[in-house]
Amino acid sequence: MEKWTKTVKNMLKIFILFTGFTILFYYAIIWVNLEYQDYHRYDEPEGSAVKVTSVVEEQNDNWLNRLIFFYLNGE
Repeated sequence: MEKWTKTVKNMLKIFILFTGFTILFYYAIIWVNLEYQDYHRYDEPEGSAVKVTSVVEEQNDNWLNRLIFFYLNGE
C-alpha cells in the first residue's frame, strides 16, 4: 500500500509540474504575441534611410545569364 501511495504522489507531482509549465508557456506565448502585435515591419523608415532599387543593366537577359548571375552572386 505504501508503494502505491508513493507512486500516486510522484505522478501527481509530475502532473502538477507539467500543467504549471504548460500554463506558463501558454501565457509567455500570449505575452510575446501582444508585444509584437502592433509592430509594423513595413512602415516607411524614419531618419536618413535610402530606398534601395535594383538597376537593370540589360533588358535582353536570357534565363541562362540570370542563372549564372544567381550562382555567382547568390542574388
